[in-house]
Amino acid sequence: MQLPEYQASEFGKVAVVMGGESAEREISLESGRAVHSALLEVGIDSHIIDYQKDSFEQLINNNFDRVFLALHGRGGEDGTIQKELDSIGLPYTGSDASSSALAMDKIKSKSIWRDEGLATPNAIEINKNSNWDNVVEQVGLPIMVKPVREGSSFGAAKVEHKENLFSAWVNASQFDDRVMAESWIEGGEYTVPILEEMVLPMIKLETKREFYDYEAKYNDNDTKYICPCDLDKVFESTIGEVSKKACKLLGVSGWSRVDLMIDSNRQEWLIEVNTIPGMTSHSLVPMSAEKAGISFGQLVTQILATSFQE
Repeated sequence: MQLPEYQASEFGKVAVVMGGESAEREISLESGRAVHSALLEVGIDSHIIDYQKDSFEQLINNNFDRVFLALHGRGGEDGTIQKELDSIGLPYTGSDASSSALAMDKIKSKSIWRDEGLATPNAIEINKNSNWDNVVEQVGLPIMVKPVREGSSFGAAKVEHKENLFSAWVNASQFDDRVMAESWIEGGEYTVPILEEMVLPMIKLETKREFYDYEAKYNDNDTKYICPCDLDKVFESTIGEVSKKACKLLGVSGWSRVDLMIDSNRQEWLIEVNTIPGMTSHSLVPMSAEKAGISFGQLVTQILATSFQE
């Protein structure tokens, strides 16, 4: 893949913002350290900011030219820090505040996709007073219960019996006061990394667990990452276009990762869009980029260049 070339001096002084206070803090710290090291290796003046309540003052007072956002989950991917950076005119990587907030809200994302004819599993919001019979009637069993605005599969659980819905809601509600029940899709799990207008090689995820959950993502040694994946090139290209459309409908820009399922009828089902994907040693975007011949240093440089967008 032909990539634009940049001089390290073009980027000026860069803050790699990571950490935060979400459930994904530890993953974010790992991502941020990896990005910081890679930026230094390619000669970019990179500095780490472990984002806490007083960190915004550090961004204001240290004459940074731009920000590489490695802040996963709440506070990072929901538009919060993007609004703060907009308020002081400090450029940052990835999507703007409103698009970040929209992509983080799985219920709103699904509604937009559905209205535009894209396939996504049926889902409804649930709470402690939900009528579980009605939930089963609307969504069907099995059901995926998960927070509406969280990542890394925190609080997600597959429910096969109506009697277990309440306990699954309790678990998910620890991570978000909004919880959803989503129709379970039986099929292969795939992810589509997107860098600007480039669709990077798709990855198929295989785990011995019920689904690609937190343990499968970060701790299991037997999780399989199949890239190139097992789809024919024409179908993979079609999925790539669907994924790009899913992002554009939400206003997502710069870079992202689209998670989806493909069932036995070769129907794709959009699950979610990640606007600040992981950049750890286990992460999928770097893995895909490597298959496309893009080194980690080149990848972080290209992502940092998304901060030039208007």
